[in-house]
Amino acid sequence: MSQINFFSQFDVLVVGAGAAGLYTALCLPKHLKIGLITKETVSLSASDWAQGGIAAAVAADDSPQLHVEDTLRAGAGLCERTAVEFLAQHAPSCIQSLVNLGVAFDRHGKDLALTLEAAHSKHRVLHAADTTGREVITTLTAQVLKQHNIQVIQQALALSLWLEPKTKHCQGISLLYQGEVKWIKAGAVVLATGGGGQVFAQTTNPNVSTGDGVAIAWRAGAILRDLEFVQFHPTALTKDGADRFLISEAVRGEGAYLVDSQGRRFAFDYHPAGELAPRDVVSRAIYSHIQRTSVDPATAHVWLDMRPIGVEKIRHRFPNIINVCKHWGIDVFSQLIPVAPAAHYWMGGIVTDLMNRTSIPGLYAVGETASTGVHGANRLASNSLLECIVFGAQMAHVETLHVETRNFASLQPVRKFSIDIIEWNTQQAQIEVMRQKIPRLVWQSAGICRSQSTLLTAIATIKSWQKDFAVLPVSQFLMSLHPEEPASFDLPHVESHLRLWAETQNLLDVAYLILQSAAFRTESRGGHYRLDYPQSDSQWQVHTLVQKHNWWKAPVLN
Repeated sequence: MSQINFFSQFDVLVVGAGAAGLYTALCLPKHLKIGLITKETVSLSASDWAQGGIAAAVAADDSPQLHVEDTLRAGAGLCERTAVEFLAQHAPSCIQSLVNLGVAFDRHGKDLALTLEAAHSKHRVLHAADTTGREVITTLTAQVLKQHNIQVIQQALALSLWLEPKTKHCQGISLLYQGEVKWIKAGAVVLATGGGGQVFAQTTNPNVSTGDGVAIAWRAGAILRDLEFVQFHPTALTKDGADRFLISEAVRGEGAYLVDSQGRRFAFDYHPAGELAPRDVVSRAIYSHIQRTSVDPATAHVWLDMRPIGVEKIRHRFPNIINVCKHWGIDVFSQLIPVAPAAHYWMGGIVTDLMNRTSIPGLYAVGETASTGVHGANRLASNSLLECIVFGAQMAHVETLHVETRNFASLQPVRKFSIDIIEWNTQQAQIEVMRQKIPRLVWQSAGICRSQSTLLTAIATIKSWQKDFAVLPVSQFLMSLHPEEPASFDLPHVESHLRLWAETQNLLDVAYLILQSAAFRTESRGGHYRLDYPQSDSQWQVHTLVQKHNWWKAPVLN
């Protein structure tokens, strides 16, 4: 990981170093010069936190067609069949590619071990204990660091897309790096920045998941799709002081029960499949049960009982869950785990085709940032890591523009931002307060259950905050930079302050997009539930598309 030379260009820039970004970088043609950008290090992403596994029809009694049918059923009528078939058909070969790279999936003898997760009709989820994502990420990272054509740029935050003025072709990005704004040119840009869970007060996502790719693409004019569909994981550890650690779906797949404070398995009151109903159903079951039975629903929880699984199987399959719960004073062998729903996965994103192309020429998107059409209104468990790998592999066919080898970065003088220290600190305090308010507002108004009145009130609040944000001196400065114009800041703690600024801008935009999309769709479907429109409506079996501030419906291609 050498110091980046900003006076050179890359053939391809990959923004994000989770499973999608890492695998994309590995699959890009080896003769291309690749820059892999991550705002933390190469080991912090939501993929790293993925416990359950990765789905693929590799068993003798399974088939890609059954995988397709399960995915379509979970997607509640909004999956693009072509994309789902592509995903399921390529899954077995992609699993083999991961095995060849060194990913150590659990095995039964020589065969890959498979478990069952909610809404799957067969045991088809491969796993590495309960840290599958970490195993995949660790292996992919090691492979990336061996490649001479990949330059990893750590602790760098993409700010905006750099579009060619006449053709509107994406030709690079602007970047916050070491306290300065830099511009990097590239023949193609791939956004693989993950989801936006941090826009919600309760989320299983890591701190880096601030919706950066979706916000950056939206500001550049890309078409986005189905942003109202957020999957709330039913079982996140809910204890004072603890992160909302995800208790994997696989735990219920292996036989764990949900019970209320009276010890009753209440999930069957809401769906015949009980704990193994689709995630949105289980999340609403817990939410509804808490609303009916708790004095303070905002902080209440139910209980997850792992004891029916059996001691030996728990030890073998869920060592990480054992350790995390133990850290928070919970013995899973003798005690119940307090759990409640939390925002987990964003089904919507930047519209892409099977080649990961977006509506902006030269811009690609892979993973949770993208809307490939495979998840529809509700993602089938363990299809997320699979999507990263299957569609990451498609980047082997990337089309890149020829990049001029000119010393472009030296053509523009560096613009300096100067401000009184007291004013700088006051401004940062304002941004910090806004950063803390956004997730609370979105959780209350666009969480598990939504309604028009709360959505419209929240939209008005977000618009007001966006105006307040735009008039801050640092916002005026950064938003006025011209392409190729570098900037520097001679101020204390500038890197952390600029990151806070950039992530707050992205969260404001993501909040606006989710709230507007949720208000636009006047029905309930998949991960989007409206208290005032509790039923699905056949007239709404369509996608929600948005470009800039325009929303419209588009047919599902089955």
